[in-house]
Amino acid sequence: MSRSLDVVEVIARALADKPEAVRVTERQHRGQTLVELFMAPGDLGRVIGRQGRTAAAMRTLVNATADIEGTKATLEFRDEQ
Repeated sequence: MSRSLDVVEVIARALADKPEAVRVTERQHRGQTLVELFMAPGDLGRVIGRQGRTAAAMRTLVNATADIEGTKATLEFRDEQ
């Protein structure tokens, strides 16, 4: 488990109305780490934020924590169906 995954999980649970529905996975894709954030459909818009500002900030934090570990990472937002 990487720092990027931990950062995303803490932030998403803090912002979500249903923190128990938050699920964060991590896998390797094309030579970099792909962090996927799954949330309840109503919470996803809240985490993305107005004009995507919160999402952009979370992606910046993921990149920064991955850089500390000497890797590359991206963050994807997914609806929990």
